[in-house]
Amino acid sequence: MRVGVLGAGGRVGQVLCREILDQPDLELAVAVDPRLAGIDLGQVIGRPAGGLVVVGDLEACLRAGVDAVVDFSVAEAARPALVRLAEAAIPAVVGTTGFTPEDIEVIGRAYEASGAGCIIAANFSIGAVLLERCVRLVAPYVDSIEIVEAHHSAKRDAPSGTSRELARVAREAREAAEAGPLVADPTTHEVLAGARGALGPGDIRIHALRVEGAIAHHEVIFGLRGQTLAVRHDTLDRSSFVPGVLLALRRVGEVRGLVLGIDELL
Repeated sequence: MRVGVLGAGGRVGQVLCREILDQPDLELAVAVDPRLAGIDLGQVIGRPAGGLVVVGDLEACLRAGVDAVVDFSVAEAARPALVRLAEAAIPAVVGTTGFTPEDIEVIGRAYEASGAGCIIAANFSIGAVLLERCVRLVAPYVDSIEIVEAHHSAKRDAPSGTSRELARVAREAREAAEAGPLVADPTTHEVLAGARGALGPGDIRIHALRVEGAIAHHEVIFGLRGQTLAVRHDTLDRSSFVPGVLLALRRVGEVRGLVLGIDELL
């Protein structure tokens, strides 16, 4: 399978380029990153020069005849890129975050029309998928739910796509179980604005930390009378995303239209 990587010079993009190069059934055909155009990819990812030069435009993927594209760029660039890839019927595996619901709708319509497949996941680590399953199991039985996340200090969007997805999963699980509303927030006055975090799906509070040295950490805290339960996932290295991305790459050819998350692929 010939693969193109968008955002090849990013933190995750570099890891994925190295991994794809090491896979016997995958060929890294194109590495796209406008900031690094013209530089040998080996210099970018800490490998010997191999002759694959980073390019700055998406059209290189189309000219190279790739079988699939992995996108770990930024939402502003990914939105039009994914619509263009859909028009060319090129499958995509997307870990870029920061999309709005309207973005997802537009991308989904484009891929439905093309007949190709697109997998967008807020988090490709297997542990994060298992965290979602835990949330789905526990959410109907509790009175309170809050989410605390911590990410590296360079992350541009807040809260993370993973936190919003966790809140959505909790809301859906409660609705399916007809669990009723969560206990109302007793706070009547915030001494410091924003102290109670942001309201996510299902009116679940999300608290986003940006901390030097962190990578990605998500904790869901459940409360009920006289007790709490906390479930947490920590990404300690960006290599944790690799198995999920490779799984999605190898399966995206079977997908038609848009799939959110990799849970159903496991």
